[in-house]
Amino acid sequence: MRAECLPISSIPHASKLFQDYLHNFQKVTAYYPHAPFANFYAAEAAALKYPGERRKRVADVLERQNKNWGVSAKTLENIDRLRNGAAAVVTGQQVSLFGGPLFSLLKALTAVKHAAAATAAGVESVPVFWLATEDHDLAEVSTATLYGKGFALRKLAVDPKAVEGAPVGTVQFGAEIQPVVQEALELLGESEVTDILRESYAPGALFGDAFAKLFARLFADFGVVILDARDAELHRIAEPIYVAAAEKAAAINSGLMERSKALESAGYHAQVKVTGSSTTIFMLQDGVRTPVQRSNSHFAVGKEKFSPGELVSRIKACPEDFSANALMRPAVQDFLLPTIAYVGGPAEVAYFAQSAIVYRELLGRVTPILPRISATLVEPKIERLLAKYGLSIAETMQGPEHLRQLLAAKTLPSDLTSQFDLTRSAVESGLRRLSAELERLDPTLVEAATKAGSKIRYQLTRLQSRAAYAVARKDLEIAQHGEQISNALFPRKNLQEREIAGIAFLARYGVGLLKQIYDAGQINCPDHQVFFL
Repeated sequence: MRAECLPISSIPHASKLFQDYLHNFQKVTAYYPHAPFANFYAAEAAALKYPGERRKRVADVLERQNKNWGVSAKTLENIDRLRNGAAAVVTGQQVSLFGGPLFSLLKALTAVKHAAAATAAGVESVPVFWLATEDHDLAEVSTATLYGKGFALRKLAVDPKAVEGAPVGTVQFGAEIQPVVQEALELLGESEVTDILRESYAPGALFGDAFAKLFARLFADFGVVILDARDAELHRIAEPIYVAAAEKAAAINSGLMERSKALESAGYHAQVKVTGSSTTIFMLQDGVRTPVQRSNSHFAVGKEKFSPGELVSRIKACPEDFSANALMRPAVQDFLLPTIAYVGGPAEVAYFAQSAIVYRELLGRVTPILPRISATLVEPKIERLLAKYGLSIAETMQGPEHLRQLLAAKTLPSDLTSQFDLTRSAVESGLRRLSAELERLDPTLVEAATKAGSKIRYQLTRLQSRAAYAVARKDLEIAQHGEQISNALFPRKNLQEREIAGIAFLARYGVGLLKQIYDAGQINCPDHQVFFL
């Protein structure tokens, strides 16, 4: 597999905070405990305060969960390593249909690589994948985009029966999953991956279990430990941190509001909006995940009101009814696990700039966040098209309209292109002579001549573009190639890794593709990686 790097600055939608975190860390040291590529494994392991009893209880839950999903012997060995003192390198994701976009696979592989690097540095570590089964945005996890014929984009969606606002981990597939799976199989073709898909996504399966079974098989050789956050026993173990979040709600809220102001003053964007009534806790109310709000000296959950003492009592009595918001979830995760690093994408890096406040209040330390491998996979047909038209990867990531303009310009007939070049040369020569004569006549006319020249150049370039469009409109093949390149590398004006389901590639190239990406991917690369398949 051939690999190239694309500067993150050339990637559309890359936030200023994320770019500075990668390339100008001195600007964001107030928000993160370590630079992203520093060797901090040993320091973080030494700072961990993780009781042995908690380690045993969590390991027992992980063993139960992972055996239920049919994980490999290597994963069970990693759970034993965790039970016997190993640290964790953690990543996670929403339990999206069919395993989610490509970046879900990249997250898991990055965690595996960092766990191996930490172990090699003397800190025995295992990779853990946290299933965000407590999220309640069902619409966000109910779709998957695959490729149809000629790289046409096909969006598949399932609509299971569910209570609106319920945690997605409680949502169970019915018969409605079968035609969606069948459509996926028709698009992907028969393979080992589609066999796994068919077995994982079946009527009666929960969203989280289906995702876990799929990942258990895909990452069997990597020993990834999978954790379902919705487990009642894990909530009982995490009860103290939920109690602390309720008792320190005012201090946490104040700190988060100050951090949001600091980020905005520095020219960054606060990922999560925090108001004076916000807390970091949700509570299940009639099966619906409902935010806990501060109301003067009390708390409000929907129409229910609680005194601080009543809320704490409710947490202690029914900890499984409570869950964390996006800013508190990392702290809960690192209360449950002996985490030395979390692997996240650009949005999670931004979250951690705010989550640091919650970490300090609840855990007394801030876990470092590491950037996941960011990558685009280039298939052989697309690589040939890029070579045919002389296109760079960066040029394909400016949107389909820009790409059409490039293709049109590159396919203009050579005699017409030559004529435009000759005309442009004649115009430039004439403008130089004209400016020289005008300067002798009246120097004040030179500026007017310069402006006139700019307009002439603009109109000539515009005319050439229109001519190129006329050629492209008549050439169906060029239009088709442009659409294929755009869909393959920058689908729906977004990075491939965020739009296309990872199984689309595994079905074509086999599960062994994961090992190829693992070998080629660089965890210390601050830029976007391009892998040619």
